[in-house]
Amino acid sequence: MQQYIDIAEQNLLHTYNRYPVVFEKGAGVHLYDIEGKEYLDFVAGIAVFALGYGNETYNNALKEQIDKIIHTSNYYYNIPAIEAAKKMKKASGLDRVFFTNSGAEAIEGAIKAARKYAYLKDGKTDHEIIAMEHSFHGRTMGALSVTGNKKYREAFEPMIGNIKFANLNDFESVKALVTDKTCAIIMETVQGEGGIYPAEESFLKAVRELCDEKDILLILDEIQCGMGRCGTMFAWQKYGVKPDIMTTAKGLGCGIPVGAFLMTEKVGQNSLTAGDHGTTYGGNPLACKAIETVLDIYEKENILDHVNQVGDYLTKKLNEFVEKYDFIEERRGLGLMQGLVCNKPVGEIISKALEKGLVLINAGTNIIRFVPPFIITNEDIDTMADILDKCLAE
Repeated sequence: MQQYIDIAEQNLLHTYNRYPVVFEKGAGVHLYDIEGKEYLDFVAGIAVFALGYGNETYNNALKEQIDKIIHTSNYYYNIPAIEAAKKMKKASGLDRVFFTNSGAEAIEGAIKAARKYAYLKDGKTDHEIIAMEHSFHGRTMGALSVTGNKKYREAFEPMIGNIKFANLNDFESVKALVTDKTCAIIMETVQGEGGIYPAEESFLKAVRELCDEKDILLILDEIQCGMGRCGTMFAWQKYGVKPDIMTTAKGLGCGIPVGAFLMTEKVGQNSLTAGDHGTTYGGNPLACKAIETVLDIYEKENILDHVNQVGDYLTKKLNEFVEKYDFIEERRGLGLMQGLVCNKPVGEIISKALEKGLVLINAGTNIIRFVPPFIITNEDIDTMADILDKCLAE
């Protein structure tokens, strides 16, 4: 294993501080390194592998599609993209879909759609977007511009212009930034990298009313918190606050690199048109077969019901750690997107857990994040809790 790590460090650009393990395969909720050691996975490829590893229905559907056709480009129609779009529309209640290769690309498209919508209203190009402090939307230049963390942005200035930052769950901070130039307000329904902060229902509803009053577009980023992770297909459905534009990725393809942005018919008819936006790979038959299959499995296997059941149990177990350890300040999150907030860095705890066969990840320096596959059981949560308890005690 160390030989492979050494080769990687000689050849890969060092943009990640990787943990010292080389994973070779997965089965269910477990990963296996190249030396055969088993690990219980509570990261799921950063909230991606919702269905776990080796789902037979999913794998067979992709194998069958590979034998048919993988790519055609968007100059032509393909059946998986048509079926995936139809099912995404049903799952979200939104009207138009654009398939991308990643979550960051979905954010780029959402920003462009919002600016084009405003441009078509008044012909001006000085429109402003309000984003949230501590947010994370991706590392491409547009997505980085609306990411509310200076450490990610400062080395790459100047960003795209006219971005202002308010505070999540502080409506007055949003209202104070609104001008006649404001074209969109963007936020994660549940902040991920920023610390597992859910938006409050009253805040979301107030922002939605403000957007309706001023004809401002509400963009909700559901890249991490969506696709069932919080107990509804999209986290905003818990609150009944429908966005004008939504982004999604991660669990959307359950391992196949794919994202999407969706919008209402009103935005769709008054923003991007032919030539305004495009992608070579986005919406190709293989990626869209993954989306179509994931949505079918969710429905047939009642995945959301299971997420709510095990999500409640995970919440209970994590609350016990808050009570037991003084250095754990609180638990935050919804469903199977949870965090334990500590009063010190958690890197050592995560490293100890990996040594003991448990895969965890942080959100910021002091939060242990839990985003496991949706197919975990209460018994898996007990196993995780036993290992984590040993690490916390040490």
